[in-house]
Amino acid sequence: MPKPSDSRPGESAKPPKRALRVLSGTKPTGENLHLGNYFGALRQFVQLQDEHDTALYFIADYHSMTTVRNAEERRRNTLAVALDYLAAGLDPERAILFRQSDLPEVTELTWILTTVTPMGMLERAHAYKAAMDKGEDVDHGLFTYPVLMAADILLYGSHLVPVGRDQKQHIEMARDMAQRFNRIYETDALVLPEPYILEASATVVGTDGRKMSKSYGNTISMFAPKGRIKKAVMGIVTDSTPVEDPKDTSQAVFELWSLFATEAERAEMFARAEAGGLGYGEVKKDLLARLMDHFEPMRARRAELEEKPEEIEAILRRGAERARALATPVLEACREAAGLGVPRR
Repeated sequence: MPKPSDSRPGESAKPPKRALRVLSGTKPTGENLHLGNYFGALRQFVQLQDEHDTALYFIADYHSMTTVRNAEERRRNTLAVALDYLAAGLDPERAILFRQSDLPEVTELTWILTTVTPMGMLERAHAYKAAMDKGEDVDHGLFTYPVLMAADILLYGSHLVPVGRDQKQHIEMARDMAQRFNRIYETDALVLPEPYILEASATVVGTDGRKMSKSYGNTISMFAPKGRIKKAVMGIVTDSTPVEDPKDTSQAVFELWSLFATEAERAEMFARAEAGGLGYGEVKKDLLARLMDHFEPMRARRAELEEKPEEIEAILRRGAERARALATPVLEACREAAGLGVPRR
């Protein structure tokens, strides 16, 4: 079976290898990774670990505290994210994979940044505004969420932060906080990060034609049981066009199938669809076969790692040690600039 294409229309070209730090975090929600996560972000994360000097990927268990209120659930979810990332190709020797809460330094920097962050900035945050519009009971954690996110980025001197266009505000706010701190305390302790826009993140559609998202319930998970994956694929929404008639190839089923096809295969399939005589069931069955074939090595790797929780824990702890080596000088510089503690000699 042909391998999936390595590139997609509109996807960012690989950046040249540079001595920069790249950082991204994932909140442990308990859901397996889905195709949108993989093609829209994780695949690029795996590439970035070879293209830049340092790539840091953390599991944002502090962030999960705004939604997850059970300790054991959080631990399970955190392990699940680590398993997903390692199975998908993240190499702990080439990248730094760590648990956010293993570096409580991030909470100290959060407080430092909170003291220079205007209320108006936080009130403009998308997540806060959306929660208020829905009439939700907003707590302080959600309101100050952007400050913790900024601390996550700034603590390690990150230069690039991979995000989709709808997440660009997070980076802009982190830059604003860093600039305010640097200006107020006349320092250059905090590096101003830049967004690395993942163009492909907007192209992965869900089973209902909208952007694939857990909140829409339209995902196809990479590591779910095979029966659940089959149910999701066969449930992809299509129109009622008869088999013998031409098909609209802009539908979700063709978009998702294209993720696993070469340019030549796409051209052939689309020509058949436009000529008539192609049934949606045939496309779905072929999509399912290609999907399972592509992810089978990752699924096997994940199952193997799942039997070695002590190995995963060792990877996360080693990652925290490496991350702390980058964080310590940044935090010390901020403390000294702000007059906290004893000055360095």
